Amino acid sequence: MSDYAVVNPATGETLAEYDTLSDSGVGEAIASAHEGYRVWAATAPAERATAIRRVAELHRERRDELAAIIVREMGKPLEAALGEVDFAADITEYYADNIDKITGDTPLDILAEGTAVIRRSPLGVLLGIMPWNFPYYQVARFAAPNLAVGNTILLKHAPQCPESAEALEAIYRDAGLPEGAYVNIRATNDQAATIIADRRVQGVSVTGSERAGAAVAEIAGRNLKKVALELGGSDPFILLSTDDLDAAVQAAVDARLDNNGQSCNAAKRFIVADDLYEGFLSKFTAALGEAKVGDPFADDTVLGPLSSLTAAERLDEQVQRAQAQGATVEVGGKRDGAFYPGTVLTGVTKDMDAYGEEFFGPVGVVYRVSGEDEAVALANDTGYGLGSYVFTTDAEQAQRIADKIEAGMVYVNLVLADSPELPFGGVKRSGTSREMGLLAADEFVNKKLIRSA
Repeated sequence: MSDYAVVNPATGETLAEYDTLSDSGVGEAIASAHEGYRVWAATAPAERATAIRRVAELHRERRDELAAIIVREMGKPLEAALGEVDFAADITEYYADNIDKITGDTPLDILAEGTAVIRRSPLGVLLGIMPWNFPYYQVARFAAPNLAVGNTILLKHAPQCPESAEALEAIYRDAGLPEGAYVNIRATNDQAATIIADRRVQGVSVTGSERAGAAVAEIAGRNLKKVALELGGSDPFILLSTDDLDAAVQAAVDARLDNNGQSCNAAKRFIVADDLYEGFLSKFTAALGEAKVGDPFADDTVLGPLSSLTAAERLDEQVQRAQAQGATVEVGGKRDGAFYPGTVLTGVTKDMDAYGEEFFGPVGVVYRVSGEDEAVALANDTGYGLGSYVFTTDAEQAQRIADKIEAGMVYVNLVLADSPELPFGGVKRSGTSREMGLLAADEFVNKKLIRSA
């Protein structure tokens, strides 16, 4: 089978195979992006904004077609797939709407006479290495801000997402961007290393696993290239007090099951105060057990298949190993092909593998704590530091915890609240950069000082 193929995880059927680029094809792609950069960087920001806004419009016009593609590619329930297309459009439009802020000068207060400004200018060709879990959203939050500042994009999508990758390239072409501004490449890992090393390529962004991020960062470091990393997470959901336990449980369920549980910033560790623990566990376990598993095109499906049979087998092995080491499976834990049900683990202790692992699927680990200090200590006792969720009726307590949490994002009393203007990113093993918001447009720019007498 080709490295790039559409394999429907719900059925195991190979629907399409795509050829990998030849080495000469890789060279042509780099040359196209480099030549495209000369044109795109010289294009007035207002004209760039018009083309980028058209990209957003085409997402909306082709919404149904785009959503169906990723249901087939990675098993996302149709409603969630439609929502992803909408969000990708919103993100893209945000950068078109804010292009003056992104590209405008920033005056500086100086100690002497004269003036000084920071002028942002593009760097050149960038390589984006994207994951399979959000085929449109992940691309939008990398490509849109960098195209807005005038960079051009080489986009290597996950091998299981070649159809959505082609659909996106068509959108950028049909939106009127110049040849080479956005180039889809079906490259091997070795070819990706060659691209990073090429002097015409100025930086690389990776969203994916720790292993992928470390490998790319090593290559980028050897070649003195800027690298942005968005990696894994094992986000804590801390529940210390609530006026509505049912609502808190529903928030926990939503935060765990979004995207079939395959989201880096999904809540994965549920840290509950002692007086709420039994009630929360009972309701949370019932809700995950009742989440319908089935055809991702069906209206009532909550959990489609995981992205591949391999992903489901890997998750199943983690759960079985946790159980063998002493954890309790409260519900679920029975794989059926690529389908995996909502699963709850309790009794996980620090000496178990499950304590430090990321479960990339609908598996939640529930912990009991005595109070705030123990909750924060447990939340921070991880190599990850992406997002976090704090539920409490005490506003001062919420701010204390937000200050103490070692993560790039803290959401208080709400979940699934990502928005185009809010920066996304983490610390520790979760990454080194920020995407979305205005911060995303500062990752790959030359912040040039211009000092005048």
